[in-house]
Amino acid sequence: MASKLLRAVILGPPGSGKGTVCQRIAQNFGLQHLSSGHFLRENLKANTEVGEMARQYLEKGLLVPDHVITRLMVSELELRSGQHWLLDGFPRTIVQAEALDKICDLDLVISLNIPFETLKDRLSRRWIHRPSGRVYNLDFNPPHVHGIDDITGEPLVQQEDDKPEAVAAKLRRYKDAAKPVIELYKSRGVLHQFSGTETNRIWPYVYTLFSNKITPIQSKEAY
Repeated sequence: MASKLLRAVILGPPGSGKGTVCQRIAQNFGLQHLSSGHFLRENLKANTEVGEMARQYLEKGLLVPDHVITRLMVSELELRSGQHWLLDGFPRTIVQAEALDKICDLDLVISLNIPFETLKDRLSRRWIHRPSGRVYNLDFNPPHVHGIDDITGEPLVQQEDDKPEAVAAKLRRYKDAAKPVIELYKSRGVLHQFSGTETNRIWPYVYTLFSNKITPIQSKEAY
């Protein structure tokens, strides 16, 4: 097995089970799970320069632009140049993908293809704990007590953009932005697409793919 550091990206629309797959990859293969959403929340909380830049857009209900997200993620990646990692939530656009190209070569890009109706159903069943970003789904990841975060006991909320009409618009936006990114990685031969409606059915194929690139740190597939 090569000793080269593994550089991987996971692409998938909101509600695709991307977070769950990332946790399993991190657990089984020892990759650092680097989530753009997590880093954004950390920088907002710490009032860093890049956090303040992002806040100006978020407070107006706008998407954080490419140059801000790219700056945030590139600085985080530079801190982890000696680690295997898995990127989640970045790159989302072709501009971000081109910026990532300048600092590293990717070994694996996973794209999760989940039917539109499945995503719509999942997302409208989603509740979040806003301070931590923890996500619950009433069908397959419900809180122990309805409406309450398992860890802090604080209330959960349903975001406006998790209502069905907003979900449909969000999924269309994702698809439009992701299409050229997917095409780029496909043309390079590093893209692996997985289709299905259940994370547990997709997972064994993802596990096998990673096993061919890096030795698992656990002898069995952890769920």
